Amino acid sequence: MVDFQAPKGVSEYVPPRGALFAEALEAFTASARRACYGRLEQAVFEDTQLFVRGVGESSDVVTKEMYTFEDRGGRSITLRPEFTAGLLRCVLEHGLNNGPLPVKVWTAGPVFRYERPQSGRYRQFYQFDLEALGTEDPAIDAETIAVAWDAYAALGLRRLRLLLNSLGDRECRPVYRKALQEYLRGLDLDSETRQRIELNPLRVLDDKRPEVRAQLTGAPVMTDYLCAACAAHHDRVRDLLSGLSIPWSDEPRLVRGLDYYNRTTYEFDHPLLGAQSGIGGGGRYDGLSEDIGGPPLPSIGFAVGLDRIVLAIEAERAGVPVSHAYSAQVFGVPLGSGAQQDMLTLVTALRRAGIRADMAFGHRGLKGAMKAADRSGASYAVLIGDHERSAGLVRIRNLENGEQHDVPADAAAAWLTERLPAEGDTVR
Repeated sequence: MVDFQAPKGVSEYVPPRGALFAEALEAFTASARRACYGRLEQAVFEDTQLFVRGVGESSDVVTKEMYTFEDRGGRSITLRPEFTAGLLRCVLEHGLNNGPLPVKVWTAGPVFRYERPQSGRYRQFYQFDLEALGTEDPAIDAETIAVAWDAYAALGLRRLRLLLNSLGDRECRPVYRKALQEYLRGLDLDSETRQRIELNPLRVLDDKRPEVRAQLTGAPVMTDYLCAACAAHHDRVRDLLSGLSIPWSDEPRLVRGLDYYNRTTYEFDHPLLGAQSGIGGGGRYDGLSEDIGGPPLPSIGFAVGLDRIVLAIEAERAGVPVSHAYSAQVFGVPLGSGAQQDMLTLVTALRRAGIRADMAFGHRGLKGAMKAADRSGASYAVLIGDHERSAGLVRIRNLENGEQHDVPADAAAAWLTERLPAEGDTVR
């Protein structure tokens, strides 16, 4: 046993489970690429005030969960607790908003929040994030939802629910805020929650404690207070989703956990995950650019939790072994040091042709190397020994039916490539 372990609350993925993580990330990446979203890489840490002003001083993320420290230059720095504020800062700093709109980008990576670790809730976790910046068109709202929906479908998730709401805008939300505050002030709530009523009463609707939720059944809902423009926007989004055959459920108390959301707000829920059933979500943040000192830039986006998606895949595929999506298709068995160069040359040629190929290392004997070939999941084993080298051949064994073929060494790569699908040839 080593002297160190990963810090508490860190999610890590090792083979074979790492294949599920890669599968989830690739499904969202592929769906984003098909919709013409471009890759963006942003800073892992930012000026603390970016999140205070962008995410909101009253949010749990800012008040309780950020990893904040002072660097050697005396600056207050925070590890990103979410992607959107930093991504918007990056877009504005690099002037992408001065070109064609909307700016359509995606990113992925670790996010950090100091939370109480439990299944599906970590202190270092992973998200895929997609944003469309620079348009109020409700069609872009529907597009972002469709990109996520298609990625979930590609992963085979069938128990998914899309919850939909509108949080209004700066015209109609103040009226609703006042009505909600009046209702909440009459409830039996603790002092911290009462403070939240005055700062951001919508956050009370996001409280997960049963004793609080039981008192919220009669609370007013935002959709009853929407102005004409927000109501029309909400109706249009729902109509567009119906036209895309994406089922949705109205959830009038859905508010999400960050302060910058307005108008369209949505969440993807997976019932097999219990208390941590939210596996992704997003919405509009039309005023966030101004909040951090930028020009008006109405925008929408989503973030999905890759950790929870892995849990959802495992829940729906219970009892099914983890796919060998990244296992070898060909496994090389060099017998003797003279065969090692020949085998390394062959497996490299196969890899360059898009075939997943591995080989035995460490001068194993035939028995040990063939055991490794069986464990690799490969369809074919390739053997090269002194006899094969002198004859200019390689021996190829089909590991599924035991058939063997002696193939000229200079034709072996082509022989195998003709019989195996290259990476990218099959569509999940």
